[in-house]
Amino acid sequence: MQSELTQSRPYEGYANRTSRLIRRWRDSLWQALTLPMFAFIGIPIAAIFLGLTPEAIWRSLQTPQAIQAIRLSALTSFITVSVSVILGTPVAYLLYRKRSRFQHLLDTLIDLPTVLPPAVAGVALLIAFGRATPIGQRLAELGIQLPFTTAAVVMAQTFVAAPLYIKSAALGFASVGCEIRRAAALDGANRWQIFRYIVLPMAWQSLVSGCMLTWSRAMGEFGATIIFAGNLPGRTQTMPLAIYIGLEVDLHTALSLSAILIIFSFTTLLMLKTVLNRHTDDTLVE
Repeated sequence: MQSELTQSRPYEGYANRTSRLIRRWRDSLWQALTLPMFAFIGIPIAAIFLGLTPEAIWRSLQTPQAIQAIRLSALTSFITVSVSVILGTPVAYLLYRKRSRFQHLLDTLIDLPTVLPPAVAGVALLIAFGRATPIGQRLAELGIQLPFTTAAVVMAQTFVAAPLYIKSAALGFASVGCEIRRAAALDGANRWQIFRYIVLPMAWQSLVSGCMLTWSRAMGEFGATIIFAGNLPGRTQTMPLAIYIGLEVDLHTALSLSAILIIFSFTTLLMLKTVLNRHTDDTLVE
């Protein structure tokens, strides 16, 4: 019996080595398959920075067109996020709490702007709120004009970006267990107290993620903005629109604005992921 065990050990060692080699080969192959996608995403982004220097970026950003575009993008994107949070949070909570025959219809309606081509969104806004439309005429009587104004930029950004916040917030609200809300209700908490002191603190990660996604989408919005708001420097020309014009007029300005957008977006996403991961690690430790 001992002899048989001794003879089987070389075969077991050979099988283990073969298994390790196959596992290493499989892992190497899997990693190699990821390289094309990383290269496809990384090379175009790196190409923008290859022809730029900090001095060139700073010099290009001193132009009036670039300053106006940056200021307008920062203002409109901030307003867009604020409007999305104020008006979108009740919608997200409604989608999370209410279950009716129209649930899927409402959920699909919220998702629709995220899958529509931006040009279609711009045309829809223009047809709905244009000067010749009933709503536009009524607003004109009140002295309000929406198309080709800064307000139109905010409306276009909100139309395409707010659903990202709403869906993220709804997922965060749905992650709060029913047992916790029921226990709070049994302790005497009303709906507002449950929402304020239980649901919001437990869903804050999803809310912050939704805000960041909305901000990023608003900063990069192009198609709906150019159709509904136009491309007026200092009034409706955001950074993406300035980049579009810069490709024909001043390539360095277009590259500088592109680099700024990439840096802003990358830094924001990195900070967000760091904070969320740190909070997750702290939660697991607790």
